[in-house]
Amino acid sequence: MEEKKSGKAHSIAWTDRTQGRVTGVTDVLSFDESSVVLETEQGMLTIKGKNLHIGRLTLEQGEADVDGHVDSIVYSGSRAAKKGSLLRRIFR
Repeated sequence: MEEKKSGKAHSIAWTDRTQGRVTGVTDVLSFDESSVVLETEQGMLTIKGKNLHIGRLTLEQGEADVDGHVDSIVYSGSRAAKKGSLLRRIFR
């Protein structure tokens, strides 16, 4: 049986490039002082910077608070792109 995700809304709120809240988080893939990689409802989200810390993480509610100096926030991939294999998309 396949586990269904709840489909929580995704948002990002940042203050002065030092404090932020991300919602719609489904998993934390990696983190250290220079980067945080989150899986969200809208795809992978990479936050790069200095002295980054995850202050609060609640996967049940899909929320994460990140502190530190942020240099960039980048999305890669999307939830829609994960549907079907590469070969299936090529040979439609």
